[in-house]
Amino acid sequence: MNVALAKTETGRAVSETFAMARSRLPGAGKVADARRKAFESYERAGLPTRRIEDWKYTDLRVLMREVLPLAAVPDQSALAKAVDAVKAAAVENACRLVLVDGTFAPKLSDLGGLDKGLRVQSLRETLDAGADLPAAATDDVMVSLNAAMATDGVIVSVDDGVALTKPVQIVHVATASSASVFTRSRVQVGKGARVTLVESFAAVSGAKSYQVNDAVIVSIGDEADVAHIRLMDDATDAVNISSGLVTVGAKSKVNFLGLTSGGRVSRYQGFITLAGEGSDLSVNGVNLLKESQHGDTTLVVDHAVPNCTSREVFRAVVDDRAHSVFQGKIIVRPDAQKTDGKMMTRALLLSDDAEADNKPELEIFADDVTCGHGAAIGALDESLLFYLRARGLSEKEAQALLIQAFVGEAIESIADDGLRDAVVAIAERWLAARG
Repeated sequence: MNVALAKTETGRAVSETFAMARSRLPGAGKVADARRKAFESYERAGLPTRRIEDWKYTDLRVLMREVLPLAAVPDQSALAKAVDAVKAAAVENACRLVLVDGTFAPKLSDLGGLDKGLRVQSLRETLDAGADLPAAATDDVMVSLNAAMATDGVIVSVDDGVALTKPVQIVHVATASSASVFTRSRVQVGKGARVTLVESFAAVSGAKSYQVNDAVIVSIGDEADVAHIRLMDDATDAVNISSGLVTVGAKSKVNFLGLTSGGRVSRYQGFITLAGEGSDLSVNGVNLLKESQHGDTTLVVDHAVPNCTSREVFRAVVDDRAHSVFQGKIIVRPDAQKTDGKMMTRALLLSDDAEADNKPELEIFADDVTCGHGAAIGALDESLLFYLRARGLSEKEAQALLIQAFVGEAIESIADDGLRDAVVAIAERWLAARG
């Protein structure tokens, strides 16, 4: 019996989008073959639904519905519009690498005076020169779609033993409306290097209903020290699906923080593999959601070798009719003895219609480990509110003070004072904008 795969209208639209975009996608030969196979993988599954366990709370066929046509290559007008958005998102004293509507913009980037031992190229440049498409060790369907459709990105390499004097900031700016953007970047950190990486997502005024699908593949060498901060402040009706795929070497220290405050629908999925013994991983996250926003953070920490430590702290503040999701999984492989892994997620609901789903998981296949997880959901403490209001604070001021304290444990994990202040400023702006 012959079996034919029936395509929905959405499936046909995505196939047409891929067919139309192929002439714009960099890379030929084996890269084009890899793209075709990745799209076939996506096409077999389609947009994820709640029937897939990892996407149980984020049904993209309902929330996203369709994949929009690829954004056009930004012209001079789009680049001019992006200037203000880049300035607003810029981290002080950082080396900025700017992507506008999915295309690397060297004129808006800081490519002069790079630290010695730091090299930067665009993805398009490397693919046109014959390099392979950066591979991602996951079968996630949205990562496959990203591989098929990625138009550009940045390739960042830091040599062994180099301590960068400035953070490297990848700034994604959207100027197009009703269009999709696909970017894929690779960051390679050498042995003993010290790096601070910042990712920022922003939009120009007037950009509406766009979609972002981003993937960052990070390889961290032995004895390295990496701080990675991700700030997502897309337009209020945008969709942002981002994936981080990180491999950590031996005796390395990695500190990650993600802050989501924008977008109508967002999902950050991090796949982190501790592949070298003696490494220390700290993962922190904050969702600040209001109105009808849907924010999903899904993390998988894979302890593949012995003697590694991981800590996960996640905080969600949910107002109005917003919905926050946290899914955290710690996997301990059979050979990963002496693993120490802990995870704690808490959500603060500010209205009766707000919703939070927290799902921590442990998969342990070794017997000499220390692992634990916890989850809690609640409202602001009325007695603390009364205490603060009795001392002259308004209700909004009292709530803001308690919310800042609630998310502070995650934000305080940022060692750099300037970066920490920048993240606090984003949280304060969100609080000030509350009704």
